[in-house]
Amino acid sequence: MTEFVDSHAHLADPAFDDDRDAVIERARATGASAVVCVGESLDAARRARALAERHPDFLSFTAGVHPWDAPGFDPARDLDAIRELAAAGAVAVGECGLDSTYQHAPRDAQRRAFGAQLELARELDRPVIVHTREAEDDTRAMVVEAGHGGVRGVLHCYTGSHALAEAALGVGWYVSFSGIVTFKKWTDDELLRLVPDDRLLAESDSPYLAPVPHRGKRNEPAWVTFTVARLAEARGSDAARVGALVTANARRLFGLAASERAE
Repeated sequence: MTEFVDSHAHLADPAFDDDRDAVIERARATGASAVVCVGESLDAARRARALAERHPDFLSFTAGVHPWDAPGFDPARDLDAIRELAAAGAVAVGECGLDSTYQHAPRDAQRRAFGAQLELARELDRPVIVHTREAEDDTRAMVVEAGHGGVRGVLHCYTGSHALAEAALGVGWYVSFSGIVTFKKWTDDELLRLVPDDRLLAESDSPYLAPVPHRGKRNEPAWVTFTVARLAEARGSDAARVGALVTANARRLFGLAASERAE
């Protein structure tokens, strides 16, 4: 059994309301030693916090405002709410970022919300979980500037260019891959090899993006094993080694305690 950490799962999503406890147990049984439960909105973050408090040895949570919600971002209200959630144990700010594919959130509003959360991450000394889609120039500029200012973070569910990945890696950031790398349409194994051993993460992004052989189904953290195996294949390694890498890296980035399994 390959140990892993799922660095990005939306376990507070209503898609899991009917069997959330069973999903968590399947993740444990498959080798997960921890799952980072992402709060992509303040409401989701509060639900994720409640889940983490029920499973303190296994789940952690984050808090942020997704770029799709940038038009409603209120700095005074939302940054204070993230501060409160960080004080309650949130291990990261986000997910936040830039997404030009979503036309209902103007780019200027997205940049303001993202920039404010990057600055808050610096203030709180928390890593940032970044969503980026078709916004590479702005993402690169903002991530590099933040990185030079001491902000650390991860490009999550990454499918972008080598140039953006290299820019983030150059300021000490991490890159995380999801089940997309198992899809038949995936062709960029060189990207999977570009990320150094000490900056590689794996994630489910569940309930979305279930890996082959479960593509089309509701995703869950247990299936990160398929992504880890695919990463190992592309990198000329084995699943046990890659699982150990993504586990150690997630624990380092998010400040997670070592698991009993690791001990």
